[in-house]
Amino acid sequence: MSHQLTWQQAGESDDKLREFFMPALVDLGASVIIQDLARNYLFVTNLPAIWSAGLYDTPCDQTLFGSEIAEKLRVLKDGLTAHGQKNHLEICVNSEEIYEFRVQACILSNGALHLVTTIVDRSEERHRERLLRALLREVSHRSKNLLAIIQSIALQTARYSVTLDMFLNKFRGRLYSLAQSQDLITDSSWRGAYFYDLVQQQTEKYLPENVHLVRVSGDNVLLTPNASLHLGLAMHELIVNAVSHGALVKNGRAIAVSCNRVQANDQDCLEIRWEEGLITDGLRLDTREEETLKAHFGSTVLERVVPASVNGKARYQISRDRISYSLIFPIEHAPE
Repeated sequence: MSHQLTWQQAGESDDKLREFFMPALVDLGASVIIQDLARNYLFVTNLPAIWSAGLYDTPCDQTLFGSEIAEKLRVLKDGLTAHGQKNHLEICVNSEEIYEFRVQACILSNGALHLVTTIVDRSEERHRERLLRALLREVSHRSKNLLAIIQSIALQTARYSVTLDMFLNKFRGRLYSLAQSQDLITDSSWRGAYFYDLVQQQTEKYLPENVHLVRVSGDNVLLTPNASLHLGLAMHELIVNAVSHGALVKNGRAIAVSCNRVQANDQDCLEIRWEEGLITDGLRLDTREEETLKAHFGSTVLERVVPASVNGKARYQISRDRISYSLIFPIEHAPE
């Protein structure tokens, strides 16, 4: 049983209706070429500008498209000898322009077999496909990096956890930190995260009613995705330590966080600083608390993991009256 693919009002002339076909094809951006079996050109319309200069009194594939494309079309058309047979190929004219040639054998109203070629510009479509493939590769690359970070955090957290509950509590917090930083990166179309936003996002969870206790200053730099993830993790460790042992609990003194452009080793660098002052009315960090902080996994993140990940150097100092952290690393500009 055949399917009816065309319908028209009874009494309407085929010739009259065909007058509307060509404008419709032109509107779709399609070019049309009609040839007889001897490859003589009978009709050409809407040829792309790159080839339209070859339209002479008696055009042919050779004069229109050049010898290389003409040979490919010859091979394509040689196999079309019966009504309904079709084939296609894509021609890359240069790195930016890609055209699809679709050739079909058709019996026209005079009963003779003809070759109908449509040419469609696929440049934009193929460009989007390339972008999508690049995006998928980037997703895969970033996913592997993120999984590697998570694996490292899991191993290090387990090493410094005495009980399962301690491990789960700390591991969840660090995963949440990564997720928060990743949200900022995703919202920026993977360009990265701004320093002020990163600090706010990593600290406000622990200070829902006292966000003013973290004061940020300096350059609000757009950090690369890699720097955003690792610096976010550093901010998480510092704020957790501050809430648990530092100035926020002892005396409510504000923490100073800054980001400044500096020169180091003849390179443009960023210096990130975190300063907690613990002295107020004689309150100091006692010896046991100081030793606990120094033995904490957070120091491994701050002194080793983070600086190594951004090719920088860090200094984490804990004394009885002050906790300070500084990180200097080369500026890598986030992608536009």
